[in-house]
Order: sequence, then structure tokens, then C-alpha cells
Amino acid sequence: MNAREIVTLMNREDRRVAFAVEREIPAIARAVDAIVAGIRNGGRLIYVGAGSSGRMAVLDAAECQPTFGTPPKLVQALIAGGGRAITRAVEGAEDDVRRAEGELRTRKLTRNDVVVGVTASGTTPYVLAALRFARGRGATTVAITSNRKMPVARLAKIVIAAEVGPEVLTGSTRMKAGTAQKMVLNMLSTATMARLGHVYENLMIDVVQTNEKVAKRALRILAEASGRNVSAAEHALRAAGHHMRVALVMLKLGVAAKEAQKRLQTAGQNLRVALGEMSEVAGGVRRVERKKRGTKNG
Repeated sequence: MNAREIVTLMNREDRRVAFAVEREIPAIARAVDAIVAGIRNGGRLIYVGAGSSGRMAVLDAAECQPTFGTPPKLVQALIAGGGRAITRAVEGAEDDVRRAEGELRTRKLTRNDVVVGVTASGTTPYVLAALRFARGRGATTVAITSNRKMPVARLAKIVIAAEVGPEVLTGSTRMKAGTAQKMVLNMLSTATMARLGHVYENLMIDVVQTNEKVAKRALRILAEASGRNVSAAEHALRAAGHHMRVALVMLKLGVAAKEAQKRLQTAGQNLRVALGEMSEVAGGVRRVERKKRGTKNG
């Protein structure tokens, strides 16, 4: 095959991935609900994986703090072989069951934590050991795999099995299976953070302003969310001590920073409650439900 034929074949196979993930939406939603409930009760989201699966997990965990402004320990990832396995293969690491148990033990798991095992094959000893230990501690267990008939499915309370079929390069699960894992992990973390209030509409209201590019993005987010111009957003953000939620309350309600902070504190940091928008959201949901019933009856 020439280059064009190879990449065309790969592209054709990649189209199957989204459909395989779509079939798992009910399980993904259950996992999101479990993660949200766990975090609200003081728990954490902990990914566990080896090789390519572990690297996908590390990537998703690493992106949560800057994207959603979460504490560093809220979303964690354990990869077989430790930090050096992120950039290179560590032979035999995925068979080290004692290390999996030891790393979770040092994190002092509680029943409010959610441990997500990521393993395409569903047989990785490191991941199986982690899920077995987590179950013993009463933590919620979730599996992301490509084969629900494998041992990992028996250890997880919630199984997300996007069965993508054979790989173009036989056995190379960094391909379709890896793409499915990336999609599922994105769904888990993004939907969880949205449910926890770390986004406003579809905007990253808690994005960490770590550089000039992100600082400019924060201003655009505030301007779009409030309907004000960038200059007003910049003034409010400065007065709010660069706290975007406070700045948005200031902009939308026309109040000073102290009053905005007070409203957020009274609302338990729930932005929609602080803005008095929860009734609008509930009303919108009721309108959608009425429309659905009308369509069904019609």
C-alpha cells in the first residue's frame, strides 16, 4: 500500500470509534454521576493505567487543573512504572501488582473516591490489582476497556467498553482503542466539571491564567458571558483579584467586588445561584420537557 492508501484505511477505521463510544453513553453518564457524587462528598477521581492507556490517563488528569481551576490532588493519575513511563516504555511495569496496591494505599483511599482503571485489553495486572484494592476499600470502581468479557469487567462497578474492533496494526491499542479512551476520558472529566459548576454555559469560567494567552482568553470569556466589552471585563477582573467568578458576578449584576464575593459565598460558590439564574435554568428545563411531551402526544 502507498501512503495515501494506508492513511485512508486508518481514517476509515477511525470512523468506527465514535459509534463505539456512543453505544457506551449510558455507562459513561453513570460514571459521571458517581464521580460528581464522590467529589461532592470529599472524594477524588483517580485514574490508573499502564503504557498507552496510562499516558492517556495522565494527560487527562494533568489538564483538569489548568482548565477547570481544580486542586492538584482532586484528579490524579497513576501509571505503571511511574513518571518515567510517561515518555518511555518501562518493561514489566504493568505486571507490578504490589506497586499498584502500594500507590493507592499511600493515597489513603476512602469510600468517596472513584478509581477508574484504563486498560484496552482488560487484563493488565497493574490495573486489575488497583481496582481490586479500591473495591476492598469501598471506593467506586470504573473500567474503561475495549472488551467487556475480560477480567476488568468483573472488578468494576461501572464498565465502559467501547468495542472498536481489530486494529489496523494488529494489537496496537494506541490506535482505535487509544482514541476511544481519549474520548471517554474527555467526557468523564469535562462532564464532571460542568456538573460541579466549573464551567458557565460552555465557557471555562475557572481557567487558570498562567500565561498571556490564557489571560487574554479569560477576558474574552468574561466579555462573552456578560455581554460587556473587553475593557469592562479587564477592569472587573482586576478589581476581583483575577477571580473570574467574582468578576462575572460584578459584570452581570453591576455590583462591587465585595458584594460579588459575598453573593458567591452565600451561594456556596455556585455561580448560577449567585447570579439568580437557577430559576431560569429550571424554567428552561421545564419548557424542553413540555415540548418533548407535546411532540410525543402529537
